[in-house]
Amino acid sequence: MNELIKIMALSQDRKVRIWNIPANSVRIMAKMGDILHLPLNSERLKKLTESYVVSNEKIKKALGITKMPVSARDGLMKTFESFKGKE
Repeated sequence: MNELIKIMALSQDRKVRIWNIPANSVRIMAKMGDILHLPLNSERLKKLTESYVVSNEKIKKALGITKMPVSARDGLMKTFESFKGKE
């Protein structure tokens, strides 16, 4: 996630701001969110911290290629750069 945030910031010519908050503090805040019905709650925290595995095998097979034309990082950069000025 940190790498994704860094790529987003770089593509928008912005400074990266990543806060290191202790995991226990975040869990406590999520528990408070459960009680107070806040946007950050245990269910959202779980979704935000799950491991996601993605694969490009299906699209490569559909296109009949073995290697993607650009790396994931370069593709993300191009995508995020396309959003510049659309704020």
